[in-house]
Amino acid sequence: MLKSIRTIAVATVFGALASSALAQEVTLRFQHFVSPNSANPKYFIEPWAEKVEADSNGRIKVEIYPFMQLGGAAPEQFDLILDGVVDGGWVIPGYQAGRFPEAEAMELPFMVTKSAEEASRAAWAFTQKHLMDDFADVHVIAAHMHGPGIVHKKGAAVAEVADFEGLKLRGPSRPATLLLDKLGATPIGMPVPQFPESLSKGVVDGGVITWEMSPSLKLDELTDSHTDVAGDKSLYNLYFIWAMNKDVYESMPDDLRAVIDANSGLETSAWAGRAHDTGDKVGLEAMTASGNEIAVLSEDATAKIEALGADVTAEWIAEVTKRGMDGAQLVKDAQDAVAEARN
Repeated sequence: MLKSIRTIAVATVFGALASSALAQEVTLRFQHFVSPNSANPKYFIEPWAEKVEADSNGRIKVEIYPFMQLGGAAPEQFDLILDGVVDGGWVIPGYQAGRFPEAEAMELPFMVTKSAEEASRAAWAFTQKHLMDDFADVHVIAAHMHGPGIVHKKGAAVAEVADFEGLKLRGPSRPATLLLDKLGATPIGMPVPQFPESLSKGVVDGGVITWEMSPSLKLDELTDSHTDVAGDKSLYNLYFIWAMNKDVYESMPDDLRAVIDANSGLETSAWAGRAHDTGDKVGLEAMTASGNEIAVLSEDATAKIEALGADVTAEWIAEVTKRGMDGAQLVKDAQDAVAEARN
């Protein structure tokens, strides 16, 4: 009888342990570098976290930290994830110029359409074809683009290429700064968080960034005009990944990894892009309501800028080809991904 009781007790303990393992809870700490009221955190990052929690029946808890609250600066985000300082986060590979050169193909002037959702579908396809080796040491959840880059500046809106001459303009990436240089501006590369202070102190006369970031950066107060190019292509665009530490991902139980997998990939990338499309509408409305000048360049002026953008692309192809990559093929594959995303 005593033996039976002991057997039942042992079985109960092992059953409880098995149940505990099955119900293992995981807390993931993700961080980003902007206001929680910005479009991507508001319309993608936070809803993504909520969906992962719901899909896991609460077994995965995703904590989101804005403004790099867990430490480090925006350009260090990839390494913070890689080294396990954070479990995951939002990364702009272009903030580390030269480290991920193939990703720049998606950021070349007039490469993608003004639909961030379309551009993000293209970004995921291009990532799968060319960038997974670059990102092999982290677990990529999504790859996406923001909406069209807009020229925001103090004073009157730019109307001609000549109006760029001598302007000190913030640029977010190497392709963007290469184009600004071609336009005659003085490009100053800097992450988003530095832009408002640089404007207020006169370090820059303006810069290129999306409509959706304008309200949170107070560009209605810090600048006077906002200019887009004509047509359906973006003056410039920026490439992002939403990623997590690979060891953390691989250490999760199979069923919880499956939850992450179900909230990854093409459709998740498109969701991130839609967040920017939504934010762009809100940002444009806010800048319009402020009374600032809202302008669109003429088709003739846009064509001149596009021609300079083509020069940037040709020079980029030559540069990366010298470094052992097939620059022409990278550009073609990026263009094909964009075309496929539009169908």
